[in-house]
Amino acid sequence: MKLYDISMTVSPEIMTYNNNQANKPVFEVQADFSNASHYETKVTTNLHTGTHIDAPLHMIEDGATMESYDLKRFITPCRVLDLTQVEDSIHKKDLEGFNIQSGEFLLFKTKNSWDTTFNTGFIFLAEDGAKYLNELKINGAGTDALGIERSQADHMTHKTLLGNGIIILEGLRLAEVEEGTYQLIALPVKLANVEASPTRAVLIAE
Repeated sequence: MKLYDISMTVSPEIMTYNNNQANKPVFEVQADFSNASHYETKVTTNLHTGTHIDAPLHMIEDGATMESYDLKRFITPCRVLDLTQVEDSIHKKDLEGFNIQSGEFLLFKTKNSWDTTFNTGFIFLAEDGAKYLNELKINGAGTDALGIERSQADHMTHKTLLGNGIIILEGLRLAEVEEGTYQLIALPVKLANVEASPTRAVLIAE
């Protein structure tokens, strides 16, 4: 069994969407051994920083929140698709050759996995690709960008997926992972009434 950690390391230096400095995590040591008998740290962060899962509320007014998901959906077989040849965006035509089946959880490995700073031209899932995946009734879609889309009016990739119960997992690191089938464990923090959650995502190859 081989384990791949496909999560971003959360630190004050982590890359953030659009290089938004306000979304950088703040680590505040509230107690240490110089003034107490224990060590405690307070972390303040945006829920969409680093590897995270989106819930429908992120893009849909009155949409479902994180705790509404069935936890079993985050412990599932998945397939990594090698899309490193794709430029700009992933379209239906880029996905048609993968024989995608209903219920699959798909992870998109693109050039994004090698980015160490935020790339304003990151590879994203285009609206027609999202509609195609919805037609196939997949379980979830994961991306190695901090967002599953950019430069699209009205966030239609997000709305197509989230509006039809398809999980969105963002901020993956897939550079060391080969195309193929794995077991995915991507457990969100148990936060109530929010639109996203930080997630520790791993792949298991047997």
